[in-house]
Amino acid sequence: MDTCKDADMTASSSSIVLIGMPGAGKSTIGVLLARLTCRSFVDTDVLIQTQEGRPLQEIVDRAGHLALRAIEEQVIVGHGCMGCVIATGGSAVYSPVAMAHLKKHGTVVYLDVDLPTLEERVRDLDTRGLAKRPDQSFCDLYDERTPLYRKYADITIDCGGLTHEAVCARIIAALGERVRRC
Repeated sequence: MDTCKDADMTASSSSIVLIGMPGAGKSTIGVLLARLTCRSFVDTDVLIQTQEGRPLQEIVDRAGHLALRAIEEQVIVGHGCMGCVIATGGSAVYSPVAMAHLKKHGTVVYLDVDLPTLEERVRDLDTRGLAKRPDQSFCDLYDERTPLYRKYADITIDCGGLTHEAVCARIIAALGERVRRC
């Protein structure tokens, strides 16, 4: 399913791929960034839920966290989107295949948010649909994923104390782009 094939042809054909922990603001920043760069916006969590016809948490509850990760990989690899802003699920970095696909089609931007801020933002751990082991705490998940985010990032944005607009401005500057009028 290629939801971006009708993307504005004046926009770059390279995608901007947002990675980071749940609560980092990938979806919120992604929508704003897409508007500022004249790109379409894609949220891989939404693609998964649409394809599966059920919420992420139901997938985890019925099939387990590894099943969700496998579905996520399949959805990402099957998506040939060019010229989009893509907000990935926080667990996309567990798949080298998915990350290679994303890096081939765009620049990977890690939204780096500290653990205390994430813990304030993410209060729905039992219903959010996180691809984590049942015994794994949010802190454990953060410790496990952070090296993977750093490994795959082409650009890291320290989001500490920044507004969504300021994060977008830093991403646009780091990419060497400019804000466009669509």
